[in-house]
Amino acid sequence: MIKRFLSLEWKQYFRSPYWQRSIGLKIVMGFFGLYFTAVFLFLGFFLFKIIEETFPDQDPFVIVTGFLFYWILVDLMTRFFFQKLPVMSVKPLLTLPIKRSQIVNYVLGKSAISFFNFLPLFAIIPFGLVLLSEGYNTSTVIFWQLTLIIIVLIINFLNFIIESLTAKTSLSFLPLIAIGGTLFALNYFNIISFSDLISNSIMGIANNPILISVPILILVGLYLYNYKILRESLFIDTSLQTKIKEAKTSDLAWTKRFGDIAPFMQLDLKLMMRNKRAKSTFLILVVGLLYGLFFYPQPMYRDAVFLYALIGIFSTGTFLINYGQFIPAWDSGYYKLLMSQNFKYEQYLKSKFTLMAISVILLFVLGIPYIYFGWKVLITHFAAAIYNIGVNTHVIMYGGSYNRKKINLDERAAFNFQGTGAVQWLIGIPLMLIPMLIFGLFNWLLNFETAIAFLIILGLIGIVFHQKIMKVITNKYVATKYKMIEAFSQDN
Repeated sequence: MIKRFLSLEWKQYFRSPYWQRSIGLKIVMGFFGLYFTAVFLFLGFFLFKIIEETFPDQDPFVIVTGFLFYWILVDLMTRFFFQKLPVMSVKPLLTLPIKRSQIVNYVLGKSAISFFNFLPLFAIIPFGLVLLSEGYNTSTVIFWQLTLIIIVLIINFLNFIIESLTAKTSLSFLPLIAIGGTLFALNYFNIISFSDLISNSIMGIANNPILISVPILILVGLYLYNYKILRESLFIDTSLQTKIKEAKTSDLAWTKRFGDIAPFMQLDLKLMMRNKRAKSTFLILVVGLLYGLFFYPQPMYRDAVFLYALIGIFSTGTFLINYGQFIPAWDSGYYKLLMSQNFKYEQYLKSKFTLMAISVILLFVLGIPYIYFGWKVLITHFAAAIYNIGVNTHVIMYGGSYNRKKINLDERAAFNFQGTGAVQWLIGIPLMLIPMLIFGLFNWLLNFETAIAFLIILGLIGIVFHQKIMKVITNKYVATKYKMIEAFSQDN
């Protein structure tokens, strides 16, 4: 049966139109995979010597084991944000004489061969070989390695349990960050030494192999709990079940002053208020507004004037970047219906532009207290806001004409890369880096005032020629409309 499941997934993967369209992104991800593999291999073979030279009076084996608490913490956080439970199209299988237990065991077993589980092996195994070559006890090293491998699998299944418990909340990552930060702080300030606790436990297992049964039992328990969760949700009508909520309505009457684009603005605002994925574009406004506080209070960043433009672009353009990069994929679920209506495409795009421009103005006004860090900070934010409205709004809308990835609005918003393609990665260059380079270059060659003036001039040029630019963008969307309809009609 496992062979049949693998065959079905193989065919589904290579027959899907999306694997060809996102081949560039897969190449990039493959490059990062090779990079991290090389890094872990380097650590595995040379970490012992590095520690030995840095701390000549201490045992490298003990030092590495003492840092495993931080590795566990970072690994769990990384998996939560980037690792997803491997899935397969199970609905057609539920009508066939196939045991649900086989399907669930296959999905969980597939998760055990994830890249996240194999990556630590490139450091664990070479480091173990180095320990053996240095004369450490063979049994101790082998059971130390086995214990770490079991811990990797424990983290794997624990991550899926955490995801299942937090999947229904929009900011599901906040409790995990709070708990992780608390554990780190307790350990860092020596209130509770989790480093010693983990280190002593692992070394105890390595020196007394019979104790390895404890992490094995924990692993089995987590596997069975994951099995229970998946088995309970493995029914045809699971996706048909709805949760009854009290209906809340808002007429958004203030949008009517924008004339013929008001209906589209209302649709976008309601979409953001009612859907988990889109709601994050509202919540991220707080992050953008407070972004400067991570830099300006620190003297080393306050003196780096060339960074002001980057901070200003992001602070005033947070909504623009997070919302705009997925235009028109936000409407991918009903894009075919939308395109069958009798309206001008220009109205549809103009509503998106208006929302982004309003957000830039609002974020700048709310960020006026940044003048506390000096007038240069505030005037740079003002120039960045003008640049965002005149240049970045047009850049990001033009980039949207190349979007071909459908978005599931009901999925968790935090660190969700579903719907992300090469366009979203490449669009960051003209959005963020170019204005920073322009500002930094003029500030270095001439002076601060000239750099500010040049950003403002570029923004004003975009505002003056807005109508003509929008016609070019509209023509591009109209030309690719049917390609978008075809792409959004496919399942990712």
